[in-house]
Amino acid sequence: MKKLRLAVASVAIGMLALSGCGQGGTPDAPAEGDGAKAEAPEYKVNESADIADSKTWKAAKDAGEITIGVKYDQPGLGNVSAGSKTPEGFDIEIAKMVAAQLGFKPDQIKYTETVSANREPFLQQGNVDMVVATYTINDERKKVVDFAGPYYVAGQDLLVAEDSDIAGPEDLDGKKVCSVDGSTPAQNIKDKYKKAELVTYDAYSKCVTDLQSGSVDAVTTDDAILRGYAKQYEGEFKVVGKPFTEEPYGVGLPKDDKALRDAVNDAVEKGMDDGDWKKAFEYTLGSTDDVDMPKVDRY
Repeated sequence: MKKLRLAVASVAIGMLALSGCGQGGTPDAPAEGDGAKAEAPEYKVNESADIADSKTWKAAKDAGEITIGVKYDQPGLGNVSAGSKTPEGFDIEIAKMVAAQLGFKPDQIKYTETVSANREPFLQQGNVDMVVATYTINDERKKVVDFAGPYYVAGQDLLVAEDSDIAGPEDLDGKKVCSVDGSTPAQNIKDKYKKAELVTYDAYSKCVTDLQSGSVDAVTTDDAILRGYAKQYEGEFKVVGKPFTEEPYGVGLPKDDKALRDAVNDAVEKGMDDGDWKKAFEYTLGSTDDVDMPKVDRY
């Protein structure tokens, strides 16, 4: 698997545009090199999609809509702006891209908010048909759900106050670090940085509020998410910029639905091959000049 190298400058451009939509409405797209704005991608719907061997797909097709779990509080990836009801971000574009290949139009997608702790239960209980929500693929989760992808590789980092002297995870001894319940970043702090005091909530936005008030010393999750918050609160926070993990984001699926997993893997690969993935990234996160697309890991 290739390591996805996320250029700080290019992500910052995309995040700055997204952070300007706090008053509601459609955000300005990130500027490209020639000063033009990226257009919102459109994904051709595969009208002939037929995955009859997938119970999940068949039920969704019969219902006329597919339900996808996404985050609502992660700028640039999965976020609902104030005054808006529609989520936006790279994860949302990936969800649209995959759904189109499965035969669903944009108005046939039902978005359901998921937080890190309920992604597995939502898939197991049938509350959602798939999850596209900064969902790191790992062996423990594979025991209860399936994954397609990865469609993106991020790295865990730290968000701190602008004047903080925390320069990396080695400085966390005795510090209060905030993450979310059930997340891989939270588990990494528990396992590898035992002298840090871990605080968890059900949403990253609550961690950011605590950081703003000084109740915690750092927020930890994937770098792309943190850069979104740094741009929202420009001048208050900074990203340390020393990623200490690799986090492959996958599309979460019901366990043992191999037909659906294969179809979603096909959709992700097609998007990478035909340019749709690139369009989705540039529309939400900025330039892809220094980005290597990850290789889909079929199993």
